[in-house]
Amino acid sequence: MTAPQQVSYDDLLRVWREADAIPAIEHAWLFDHLMPIGGDPGGPIFEGWTLLSALAAQTRRLRLGLLVTSNRFRPPAMLAKIATTVDIVSGGRLDFGIGAGSRPSLPVARREYDAHGLPYLDAAEAVESLGEACTIIRRLWTSVEPFDFEGGRHRLVGAFSNPKPVQRPHPPILIGGRSLATLRVVAEHADIWNHTGEDLDDAVSRSALLDKYCAEIGRDPSAIRRSIHVPVSYADPAGTRGVIAKAIAIGFQHVVLSLPAPYPVGVAKWVAEELMSI
Repeated sequence: MTAPQQVSYDDLLRVWREADAIPAIEHAWLFDHLMPIGGDPGGPIFEGWTLLSALAAQTRRLRLGLLVTSNRFRPPAMLAKIATTVDIVSGGRLDFGIGAGSRPSLPVARREYDAHGLPYLDAAEAVESLGEACTIIRRLWTSVEPFDFEGGRHRLVGAFSNPKPVQRPHPPILIGGRSLATLRVVAEHADIWNHTGEDLDDAVSRSALLDKYCAEIGRDPSAIRRSIHVPVSYADPAGTRGVIAKAIAIGFQHVVLSLPAPYPVGVAKWVAEELMSI
C-alpha cells in the first residue's frame, strides 16, 4: 500500500512498476482521502480513483484497489461506473475496496468533507448508506435491464450501467471496518474483509463476530477472506515480520503492507526479500 499523500506521481509509479515485476507481491493499494491525514496538512495528495486508473494502465499483473473507498465521497451509481472503468483499464484486476467513510475519531479527516462541500453522515446513517451502496453497485454490475431502487439513503430510477466489468459476475468486494454495524454489512456483501490491524486481539474478536453474523444469515464464513493492514518499518524489518507472522497465525491470509514515504530506491524488492520470507 502506497498512500498517495506527500509523494509525487513519479515516485508512486516507480514503486508500482517495480512491484508489478515481482511475482511474490500479489496486490497494490492506494487510499481514498482528499486532504492529507499525515505529514504537512497542506501537502500534496492525489484523488484515489483517478490515480488508480493511471497506475492500472501502467501495470500488467498486480491486483489493485483503494483501501478503502469512502462511500461518502461519491454516489454509488457513479462509483460503480468509475470502478467498472478501472476494471476494464486493468484487464480485470480490480479488487473493489469500500467502507463507510472516515471515522469521527479521526478529526484530521473530517476537514476534507467540509472543504469539499460533502455531507458528513453520522455513523448509523453512513453504515446504512454503505449497505445500500453495495446492493446498488452489485446490481449495476450484473443487471441486464434498468432497475429502480428506493432505499433509506439512495433513490435511483432507471438505473443501468454499460459496459460491465471484465470480472464476472463482478470484481471482488472488499469492505473495511470493525464496527458491529459494518461487520453485518460485511457478512452480507463482502468477498474480503479488511481490519485496520492496530490491535491483533481486536482483529481476532471482530473476526469471530463476523463468523457469527454470517451464520445468522446462512452464509459460510469461510467465503469471506480475512485481510489486515500492517505498517512497515524500514528500520525494523524483523519487527514487521513478527507482526505479519502473528496476523497469519490468527487467520489473516490477505496482508497489506503499508509503506511509509519517502520510498527508498528498490523498496518493492526490499519488501519481497526482507518481509515475505517468514
